[in-house]
Amino acid sequence: MSNPILNNNRFSPEATVLEGEPMTINGTVNKIFMLFACLIAGAGISLYYLFQNNPDFSFMLMAGGGIVGFVLVLATCFNIKLAKYTAAPYALAEGLVLGGFSAFFEAAYKGIVIQAIGATFAVLFVMLLLYKIKAITYTDKFAAVLKTGLLSICLIYLIQIVASFFGRGIPGIFEAGPIGILFSLVVVGFAAMALIQDFFFIEQASQNMMSKDYEWYGAMGLMITLVWLYMEILRLFAKLNSRR
Repeated sequence: MSNPILNNNRFSPEATVLEGEPMTINGTVNKIFMLFACLIAGAGISLYYLFQNNPDFSFMLMAGGGIVGFVLVLATCFNIKLAKYTAAPYALAEGLVLGGFSAFFEAAYKGIVIQAIGATFAVLFVMLLLYKIKAITYTDKFAAVLKTGLLSICLIYLIQIVASFFGRGIPGIFEAGPIGILFSLVVVGFAAMALIQDFFFIEQASQNMMSKDYEWYGAMGLMITLVWLYMEILRLFAKLNSRR
């Protein structure tokens, strides 16, 4: 899902730098690249064990990575200063998840992973461009719509998870029919909108002279959104491919 750690409530007077070096956008970008390296390393580890015909261990890595990633995000939500310690392990843990997750879809639909990666970066750059030229601005109304949409999506996924324990599920939206494809498009749309929130947070934190810790915090938040966006695009492409 979208990252839960970047929001306006994170700006506090006590976090403003009075001494030392403040957060910068360039510093945040550098840390984003570091997190991508950790993500790729984690995916490589997961894929290595799959290629070694050890799917059980790879599945354990995926499950463990998902749990560790969730705990690290939760911990960072309550303490911003932890981001410099949790961001890299989070990216590595998510890499473990994405490696196996991607391999599963690639086995079913050849070439789908590279398509999803390309689409994810395309969405990232398009949303960044739209934000930079102020074609899309982060306003209170935008934030309210985004929050409502994300909470609704979370509720749908939660209902689906609970229903699956009883052998049931929400009809249509997780299938490859028109309703399922429309739902995936809506989710991808909200994930793309969440990138605007990330850009706004990083820009505002830099302008407000927040502490250096916010570089890791902003980088981790953007990484969370990108991971979610990639997974939703992969699901969307899988639905489209299954209809051929």
